[in-house]
Amino acid sequence: MIDVPDAREHVRSNGGMIGSAPWRVAMRLIVLALIALPLAGQDLRLPALFSDHMVLQRDRQVAIWGWGAPNKHIEITSSWGASAQTHVSSEGTWNATLKTAGPALDQKLTVTCGDTNRVFNDVAIGDVWLCSGQSNMEWRLSQTRRSDQSAEDFIKDLGPTDLPGVRLFTVQNAIAPAPKSDVGGSWQRSAQAPALDFSACGFHFGRKVHQEIGVPIGLIASDWGGTVCESWTSRDALAKHGQFDAGLEAAAQLARGSNAAEKAQKERLAAWWKQLDGDLRWTHDAFDPSGWDELSTPGIWEDKQVGAFDGVLLMRHMVEVPAAWAGKDLTLELGPVDDMDTTWFNGEKVGGMERPGMWNVPRSYSVPGRLVKAGANVIGVRCVDTGGGGGFAGGKNAMRLRRSSDKTQAVSLAGTWRCRKAKSMAQLPPMPASTRFGANEPTALYNGMIAPLVPFGLRGFLWYQGESNRTRGFQYRSLFPAMITDWRGKFGQGDLPFYFVQIAPYNYGGDTGQAAELREAQMMTLGLKHTGMAVTMDIGNPRDIHPKNKRDVGERLARWALAKDYGKDVAFSGPAYAGMGVEGNAIRLRFQHAAGLTARDGAPSHFQIAAEDGKFVVATAKIDGQTILVSSPQISSPAAARYAWGDADEPNLFNGAGLPASSFRTDDLPRGIRRR
Repeated sequence: MIDVPDAREHVRSNGGMIGSAPWRVAMRLIVLALIALPLAGQDLRLPALFSDHMVLQRDRQVAIWGWGAPNKHIEITSSWGASAQTHVSSEGTWNATLKTAGPALDQKLTVTCGDTNRVFNDVAIGDVWLCSGQSNMEWRLSQTRRSDQSAEDFIKDLGPTDLPGVRLFTVQNAIAPAPKSDVGGSWQRSAQAPALDFSACGFHFGRKVHQEIGVPIGLIASDWGGTVCESWTSRDALAKHGQFDAGLEAAAQLARGSNAAEKAQKERLAAWWKQLDGDLRWTHDAFDPSGWDELSTPGIWEDKQVGAFDGVLLMRHMVEVPAAWAGKDLTLELGPVDDMDTTWFNGEKVGGMERPGMWNVPRSYSVPGRLVKAGANVIGVRCVDTGGGGGFAGGKNAMRLRRSSDKTQAVSLAGTWRCRKAKSMAQLPPMPASTRFGANEPTALYNGMIAPLVPFGLRGFLWYQGESNRTRGFQYRSLFPAMITDWRGKFGQGDLPFYFVQIAPYNYGGDTGQAAELREAQMMTLGLKHTGMAVTMDIGNPRDIHPKNKRDVGERLARWALAKDYGKDVAFSGPAYAGMGVEGNAIRLRFQHAAGLTARDGAPSHFQIAAEDGKFVVATAKIDGQTILVSSPQISSPAAARYAWGDADEPNLFNGAGLPASSFRTDDLPRGIRRR
């Protein structure tokens, strides 16, 4: 049997804040700085990006750099005949450029410094794409298995993963207050195991391009769930952009360390969790849960009996412990819990991850032997889900109770649990904001996960992010292009292609147009040259912010690259709003990329129309060639129209290539004006 988890078992376990305890900020930053330094006394070192199985950008003068003994001579040779020489600076750094050849596999690169050689084998020469963003880019291939799909069917439907010409590099999560010089990670050939643990969007893009073009493809995944655009942007760009001066200054102050601020934050957070405790009798074995609902585990609860719910869910399970385990220390493993948890064993708290950003971290808690008895024992888990999917997010094998002294002796915890909704997020007071230097501080991820990659040779960028900036759509209009321009400038390889994914439909709760405004800001970014956008209006999941269909997402990104960079005659865009005109009591909407304009399953849906007063009503829409006429008997003098302006709208407008239209509006009326 192939064991493929139905959720997040393969997600990296280092996706949260640095460390698992509230270390002082200054200590964390010192450690980060030390990691960035070359090892003392080492004659030669290169960044992690240079390893066996790497891909170098073809037909280019590519940068190669590293560290070495000051003033030593560096010589670079290659199996394709190119060579380069340079010297190590007095500071111990060196850099050079090397001419690469056309597409090739099984190449070798040798770097020599004095008596020290570094030989890199199985080098490929092809096209390198940097894949970045938040959780929907981070979403692993293994996580795209549907709940109704067996492991065998999933692997079969997935298609080929053993691809010698596709190479994968996952950047380890890291934050830093200043640009780092290196990252964690290494190149791997695409095979089933590394592919399953790689970005699903990135993999599907790379495989499609590789299959169509035939050149080796290198994919670098540098992503972090739940993060904002400004954290991926450099200090230079944010200072020029404005609006982040306070954040940049606050980050600088935090980087210098503030014991008082961190202590106060800990106290506020502890008080927030304390008010959730209430009556904890439900965590004891004497409690009767007969009035509670059943919940099959593992799996995101939105896909199960609980349904759409953000808030506090109490979960309880009786587990039979063998007599021989009584009085013995045990280890309680729950897999990742989305988002935060507090966990009890027979009424006593044994662990918890009570801070944001830990949704993808597997839980493992020690249970002291004094709590363990033969027969029935109760496990209680209080899960706080702040949005999107919630619950036990790993595979069945991730949920177990085992002997601490012997990992082979284990009892499964997967199966039927009992649960009860305690409070929704709307009923809870806001969680105290963090004062620690975290992943969403301005520049944090640029410094830790992008700057160390500069100036590695690239073919282009892929990006899937925006959900975390949803409420700041107007700002995103300038912030996102600023980040793109900044990255292009930092890598110094011209206006590299930048293809991104528009956020998918999702029920955020209380949305008054913010999601549509963010999508609009993304669409406006197409005004920047050499950009492209994959629309996902038809492949989202209004109940899950992480829709499982990443194949179409990656392959839609690939369409842009195939058409714009590889000269293939393929459709790359769905219908794109191009203008309007009033015709009597109707509005005619014009589109680009509208050949074969059609509405799936009936008439065009999710259109609205308004007069000058801006009060929008549902409109009737009719396709007329490559245009659409919208009208309503309630509006005699129309002035504006909108399409799919709700956060979770799943409209039905496509072109003949089967690509969907983005949401759009013809007006620029204030936020909050929606369907009435």
